[in-house]
Amino acid sequence: MVAMVSPSSLFLILLFLSIPFSESNLTIDYYKNSCPQLENIIRETVTSKYISVPAAAAGTLRLFFHDCMVGGCDASVLISSNAFNKAERDADINLALPGDAFDVIVRAKTALELSCPGIVSCADILALATRNFVSMAGGPVYTVMLGRKDSLESNISSVEANIPRANTTMDEIIRMFESKNFTVGEMVALSGAHTIGFSHCKEFAYRLFGYSRSTPTDPSYHPKFSAALKKLCANYKNDSDMAAFNDPMTPSKFDNMFYQNLKRGMGLLESDNGLLRHPRTSHFVDLYAFNQTAFSNDFARAIEKLSLSGIKTGNQGEVRRKCDALNTFQT
Repeated sequence: MVAMVSPSSLFLILLFLSIPFSESNLTIDYYKNSCPQLENIIRETVTSKYISVPAAAAGTLRLFFHDCMVGGCDASVLISSNAFNKAERDADINLALPGDAFDVIVRAKTALELSCPGIVSCADILALATRNFVSMAGGPVYTVMLGRKDSLESNISSVEANIPRANTTMDEIIRMFESKNFTVGEMVALSGAHTIGFSHCKEFAYRLFGYSRSTPTDPSYHPKFSAALKKLCANYKNDSDMAAFNDPMTPSKFDNMFYQNLKRGMGLLESDNGLLRHPRTSHFVDLYAFNQTAFSNDFARAIEKLSLSGIKTGNQGEVRRKCDALNTFQT
């Protein structure tokens, strides 16, 4: 007698078979028995940091993105350079990653090493901390699978081709994401992370003061917005810390205002403004500007997918004792 398989069971079987082996090793309750206090420790650490430094939410989300885009979500961006190796952390585009984002991971790791030493990877800590920060800032609650291992390498040369810059063209950004198996829609949804946080003036000053010989200021800026930015960034050459909110309307709230701002001529970065103007991305901007729920749902799905990108499991990695160095270099 041949056993019949229900359509729902068949779907689950096919879904499981479509997941790469390393990803299928991850589970929601990976640390249920080995480190039962994990969620409490992450929650307490993130909450404490968010209360004292709300901007750490955007900083940690950015840190997570920069980690996952280069070789996968494996905490390689947390490794410090040493006499033998220049690490990702020292790449030019990573130098502005905020110290508070690194600090919250260090604090969580320290607490976890006291509670369950040698168990929880830095990669999982970063993924969980990012999830909690997004939620605390008003963003969607999403699922984080656990069981990642930390990378065994971190090379500065790996960064440049994998993280878009403020002036990267939209065609280049699309190609970059498609090479990592992300759709255009998923890329636009992930770009909504710019609804919180800030960018340094040096990242967009050319749009204000040197756009072209005939037009010093990028005409796609709303005139009042560019005038305000010029005042804010007037001394940016002498003060590298000068910065502007990516979303000047609700800078600390994870919402869809970022997309509404693009339609108002208030896209701070050229790469953000490109989302509105490119034929493959503009309709997503229209959708998310109008529909907060659509953005929240799509962002949650996209960041869940991102969190599974290039993960290491088993002997592909290790659980670092300290997040900033491979165990080989720790005493």
